[in-house]
Amino acid sequence: MLDALTLVTGVAALLLAAWCGFAAYRDEPTKDWHFIGMAVVTLLALVQLVVGIVQLARGEEPDQGTTIFVAYLLGAAACIPAAGFMSLAERTKWGSITVAAGAVVLAVLEVRLYDIWGG
Repeated sequence: MLDALTLVTGVAALLLAAWCGFAAYRDEPTKDWHFIGMAVVTLLALVQLVVGIVQLARGEEPDQGTTIFVAYLLGAAACIPAAGFMSLAERTKWGSITVAAGAVVLAVLEVRLYDIWGG
């Protein structure tokens, strides 16, 4: 697994969490700019999904098993879009809190992906 991609995705997720957390602190819902940030973080997670699948197809194997690795990759790719859709349903500060929490979850998933791959 590409360590740099995992690091960039985790840091971007934490930045998104801080940004949406600040919006929640100011009693603001998620706005268009937040959704652009979510799109960037989601794109990074999707690139990571593709890179992980390509590495598996080339014969490389994670230390802790392929099934759990693919499950974590899929969860990481779906984390931010799910939080974004939930924030659309809740157009208050709680929508921003939902995205911030989803971004923190993604950062934790990135650490776990690093461990599963054998980092």
